[in-house]
Amino acid sequence: MKVAVLGLGLMGLPMAGRLCRAGLEVHVWNRTAAKAEPLQALGAVAHASAAQAMASADLIITMLEHGQAVEAVLLDPSNTAALRSGSLVVDMSSIAPAQARAHALALQALGVRYLDAPVSGGTLGAEQGTLAIMAGGAQSDLDEAHTALSHLGRATLVGPHGCGQLAKLANQMIVGITIGAVAEALLLCEKGGANMAKVKEAITGGFADSRILQVHGQRMVERDFAPRGRMSVQLKDMRNALSTAETIGFDAPVTALLEQLYAQANENGLSGLDQAALFVELARRNGMA
Repeated sequence: MKVAVLGLGLMGLPMAGRLCRAGLEVHVWNRTAAKAEPLQALGAVAHASAAQAMASADLIITMLEHGQAVEAVLLDPSNTAALRSGSLVVDMSSIAPAQARAHALALQALGVRYLDAPVSGGTLGAEQGTLAIMAGGAQSDLDEAHTALSHLGRATLVGPHGCGQLAKLANQMIVGITIGAVAEALLLCEKGGANMAKVKEAITGGFADSRILQVHGQRMVERDFAPRGRMSVQLKDMRNALSTAETIGFDAPVTALLEQLYAQANENGLSGLDQAALFVELARRNGMA
């Protein structure tokens, strides 16, 4: 299988690397061409344009920052002209469900198949090939994509086009809300005089334990906010969740509250940090260093 990976950011780069190491023929493109250099050492073919990469592949994977970026790449006339009839596009970016459905319809009109297949697991999951992949579209298309996706993680079809993105919004709602709960709880303990690291250790294994507590909570303990999943992206996902909820007439008050907190954190200069840096915003609100 010839695979193109468009977008070599924090997630796309390690994902493309895994496909190279698995022995697939990998074609890559990124707006900043230098990001492709590590992959060339693994055998990937770097292209100067997205169109060239797309024309070289049967399966096109996009991993871009937001829906507008995906649309600018996938639906640019020079790029769509390069797509092979019958080829399969797997958009693994996190975008709004309505955008995914629109992209599916536009590509289907050109004879190109489409899956929306956003992921969860962060950069660690991308590096280790343990991503949770939430797919929307046809089971037959997901079966065909399995050759590549199996090297990236575990894929589950959750419904028709757009439903993969809907599942990702659910994932991001839970992640964003839980990060807020962990940060607030640990800061409460620290302000009250407890050892935050020991509190985390004490509640490990109880009902409050979670992967968020273990991964993001540890980052909070260590004050390690180097970006794996950026605050700005978490805010984008929360806003997509609220927009989707409004469209279908669903009230999401908890998500709305956390969206406000993430928005304030972004406004206060934390947008480029890891989403666990909501801890910093809550510390600021409480007059804590």
